[in-house]
Amino acid sequence: MYFRQLIDRESSTYTYLLADEETREAVLIDPVREQIERDVALLDELDLTLRYVLETHVHADHITSAGVLRQRLGAKTVLSAAAGAGCPDVLVEDGQVIAVGGMRIEARHTPGHTGGCATYVVDDGSAQRAFTGDTLMIRGCGRTDFQEGDAGTLYDSVWNKILTLPDATAIYPGHDYRGRTMTTVGEEKRLNPRLGQERNKAEFIEIMAGLKLAMPKKLNVAVPANLRCGIPADDAWTAVRHTDDRVPEVSVDWVREHRADVMLVDVRRSTELSGELGSMEDALHVPMDRVPYEMKAWDRDEPVVVFCRSGGRSGRVAKLLLQEGFTRVASMRGGMLSWRVTAPRPVAPAPAACG
Repeated sequence: MYFRQLIDRESSTYTYLLADEETREAVLIDPVREQIERDVALLDELDLTLRYVLETHVHADHITSAGVLRQRLGAKTVLSAAAGAGCPDVLVEDGQVIAVGGMRIEARHTPGHTGGCATYVVDDGSAQRAFTGDTLMIRGCGRTDFQEGDAGTLYDSVWNKILTLPDATAIYPGHDYRGRTMTTVGEEKRLNPRLGQERNKAEFIEIMAGLKLAMPKKLNVAVPANLRCGIPADDAWTAVRHTDDRVPEVSVDWVREHRADVMLVDVRRSTELSGELGSMEDALHVPMDRVPYEMKAWDRDEPVVVFCRSGGRSGRVAKLLLQEGFTRVASMRGGMLSWRVTAPRPVAPAPAACG
């Protein structure tokens, strides 16, 4: 199994990359938006396909890149069903297992730091690792004074769902502020000053009540954004989802509502523009075979909706644009056939912009 531990220095957040060496399918755990180019480059360098982005909880100290990775690479976003977010593709329940190649990823519900924390226990057949987010950290734990936090609940989560794992199980936390990278279940049982074997629940609750910590600087920005998988509130692409063949699609109704805010690209042949389906007003015409050349001049962060006659060619072009680093791309489902069926009146053919 490929395994990499990455860090965002500003928030001291660890991001984890795990991948099956045979299938080359990968997952990212707790990615940070400011580090998306680093993460995408690493996936590309290792020739890995990102299948899932797993969040341990709704973070308050940084904004996730999960939603952008979904739009850009087709990965499915994963969060606890108890987190109260509507954006993820997969809302995991306690005990639910996700299989990625030869990896078995078990989600364990471990609330306390927040009401929707999850610990992911990953087993590749040779080693077991637990990714605990902020629930259990190295010689410490996450705070419990906001986001439905509760000290007693966290104590129970740690002792019932994490420290019941074999002592040799490696623990990888969401943060560490002293440069430490990992610990084990056995170490934390013996050495954790808040949660170790010398502390009972009442003592732990008293410790947590006396911390008096300042609120995270990004709290008011990060939490709302992370409830939307890191996508800005005014971004219509929050609702864009990927189909089973991993092509992001939008409906013709979505295009009619948002067409003023996106770049519309018609990838049909020039001769089709004068046919019975006509053309779409304000759309850029770039025949499919010209896209690899014309796209070099396009802004990779501008939202792009590609369409053709029925959706086949536009789906292939959407995949190409995503592979080339465009962050917000979709194919119009059903193409001009669907557009014309629902059009209030025929639209006269427009001259080709190029090709």
